[in-house]
Amino acid sequence: MAQRLSTPMPSSLHGLHLTADLAGCAADNPWMTEVVVLRQACTDWVHSVGLQAVGECFYSFPSPHPGSAGGVTGMVLLAESHLAVHTWPESGHVTLDVFVCNMSTDNTQRARDLLEAMIRGFAPATVQRQTLRRGRPVDAST
Repeated sequence: MAQRLSTPMPSSLHGLHLTADLAGCAADNPWMTEVVVLRQACTDWVHSVGLQAVGECFYSFPSPHPGSAGGVTGMVLLAESHLAVHTWPESGHVTLDVFVCNMSTDNTQRARDLLEAMIRGFAPATVQRQTLRRGRPVDAST
């Protein structure tokens, strides 16, 4: 039987995980369907807010319906963690995910600025934001 090892997290490891669910995004917004345009926007904004991209992967999906473009899924791997984007032009939906570690530097405002820039770029009719603090020790008694 394999032994499960548990390593305590450093007390300074406090990550911030921001997500946003967007609705009412225009299907003709190039960020919704054009992988090259979305990739450039993501990497430009990552750099603009002061985060460090160390890798990326973007994929353009085939059209679900004749005569329409498919969505895009993309991720920018950050030295601080990641940005993930998923688009559904056929329904006008987008999901955004920004996670940053705050190990040696507080990246909280950079993460918020990145999320807000991405939301503005998609120009949704509605936005639902979520915030999750990560990396805090779990109390074993609960």
